[in-house]
Amino acid sequence: MKLDPIVAQIILVKNFDNFTTNDVRSAYFALKGDISLDPSIVRRKIYSELLKLVKKGWLKKIIPKQKGLTRFKKTVGFDVEAIALKVKSESTKSLKKPDGKQEQLLSKLNHYKAELLLNLGESEAYKELYSECPELVDEIQPQYNIARDNNTKILGKIRAIEGLLKQLTPLEKI
Repeated sequence: MKLDPIVAQIILVKNFDNFTTNDVRSAYFALKGDISLDPSIVRRKIYSELLKLVKKGWLKKIIPKQKGLTRFKKTVGFDVEAIALKVKSESTKSLKKPDGKQEQLLSKLNHYKAELLLNLGESEAYKELYSECPELVDEIQPQYNIARDNNTKILGKIRAIEGLLKQLTPLEKI
C-alpha cells in the first residue's frame, strides 16, 4: 500500500482522531505550503488515501445519521509503526541522505509541523465547542485566540526553516 507521506504525517499525530477529510485537507495545505493546489482535487486525493486505511482496517468511517461531514476514527488496529515505516522507506527512496545541518533542520521542521497539526486540532476543537456551547464564548474566545496566535508563530518558523533549506540545497549541487 502506497500512502501520501504528508497525509501519513497528519494522521500519525497522536491526538489527531475523529477527523474529517476537510480537517486533513487543512493540515495538508499548512504542511505543503503550496497555494496553487486545487482544494477539491486535494480533498478527493485525501479521501482516497483515507479509504485505503479504512480498507486496511486502520480507520473506521463514521457516517452521521443526519446530514453532516463523514468522520474517520482510528481503530485499535491502527498501526503507527507500519505507517511510519512505510512512509520512511518511501521517502528514503526519493531523497538522498542529507548532511548534518540539513538533518538538524529537517528534524526541527518535522517537529514544528507536528506541533502545528496539534494546534490546528486545538483551534478546531474550540470552534466546535463554540458551536455546541455558545454560552461559553467568553471562556472559549481567549483560548482560541492563543491557539491561533501559536499557529501563526509556528507557521513562521516552518517557513523560515523551509527557506533556509531551499538556500542550502543549491549550495550542495556546486
